Amino acid sequence: MAGEPQDDCLFCKVVSGTIPATIVRETGTTVAFRDINPQAPTHVLVIPKAHYPDAAALAAAAPELAADVLRETRAVAEEEKLESYRTVFNTGAGAGQTVWHAHAHVLGGRGLHWPPG
Repeated sequence: MAGEPQDDCLFCKVVSGTIPATIVRETGTTVAFRDINPQAPTHVLVIPKAHYPDAAALAAAAPELAADVLRETRAVAEEEKLESYRTVFNTGAGAGQTVWHAHAHVLGGRGLHWPPG
């Protein structure tokens, strides 16, 4: 069922605390933690605590929760003192999504050129 924790989901396990992560922020609905394979000097993931497989499913089923995730990307950037940053939602394997739990990447701390690699 959408929103319910999934036993085989890495990020659901981060939410439950069964897999450790370097948490930088937590709200009632979201968790933000450092990416274990950073692609920029600052690389933080912001996830909803509820499980949705990707950003599109999250936005369709729980737009208020999607707004919480996006709001937290800004809070992370402010706490990390980023003047400029990129927020990325990869949706689908072809776009580079490897964990099937909606998440936003907050990337900053260096010049980020477009288009990316």
